[in-house]
Amino acid sequence: MQLSRKNRLILLKLLSIFSVVRGYNVLVIAIAQYLTSIYILAPEKPLMRVVLDGNLFAIVAASALAIASGYIINNFYDAEKDLINRPRKTMLDRLISQRTKLTTYFILNFVSVIFASYVSFRAVAFFSVYIFAIWFYSHKLKRIPLLGNIISSVLAITPFFAVFIYYKNFAMVIFVHAVFLFLIILIRDMVKDLENIKGDIVQGYRTVPVIYGEKASKRIITLLAFFTWAPTYLLIATFEIGHMDIFFYGCFLLLLIFLILMWRAASKKDYLILHNILKFIIVAGVFSILLIDVDLVLNRIL
Repeated sequence: MQLSRKNRLILLKLLSIFSVVRGYNVLVIAIAQYLTSIYILAPEKPLMRVVLDGNLFAIVAASALAIASGYIINNFYDAEKDLINRPRKTMLDRLISQRTKLTTYFILNFVSVIFASYVSFRAVAFFSVYIFAIWFYSHKLKRIPLLGNIISSVLAITPFFAVFIYYKNFAMVIFVHAVFLFLIILIRDMVKDLENIKGDIVQGYRTVPVIYGEKASKRIITLLAFFTWAPTYLLIATFEIGHMDIFFYGCFLLLLIFLILMWRAASKKDYLILHNILKFIIVAGVFSILLIDVDLVLNRIL
């Protein structure tokens, strides 16, 4: 069955919206928030009580919408740069007008705050500040070398703190997990700067590789990778994380391979491979939470 021209255009526009808001990333973050809640933040509660918790759903929904809107405003400001760095993706993204993107941005932010209001006024304040911080980062801070990378990584893990605050669980193991995730995301953000150096130079972005050179950027990434091994070791040796230690042993090896490949990297294709290695670590880390206790879900159905 062939789609009509009108239906094909509608489908392409839906794919364009999904591409702009990075729907796959938003979905992974939502899954991560639920798995973190079930396995780490509230392991003593019955499974269905966590899954069917209306407040948790509202927090996850508010996070997803705020993150999606963040990708939109980032796409809006980076439109010209992405045309150089990601021409194929940009052609798909441009099926949606800039005006439509901005309208969607404001709608998503408004609905995000509505969901937060279901939880509490503090949740409204939290997500309002978070939404403003994403805009300020995209508009101003992103162009500041290194600081922009650090702020981007902080914003990436901020939605998890909303869940931490909700459960009032501030155990040390949670912060060590957060430090590990922050460092991996920071490394990935700096690799993206190496990958996108051509567009950044043309558009006047002041990133670390643009200002100080690729070698300086690689040295900082190497240092960050060594820092990442510290929380990795602590999580394996100090805390009870069940079979999730398999994931962290794998991270040791993958980060070593990553560093070897990085110092040999010289092209956009090479940096894309490095970016995908880090993306794999992040996604694998989300689903490896299940390894903390394989029998936990079966034992907590009721």
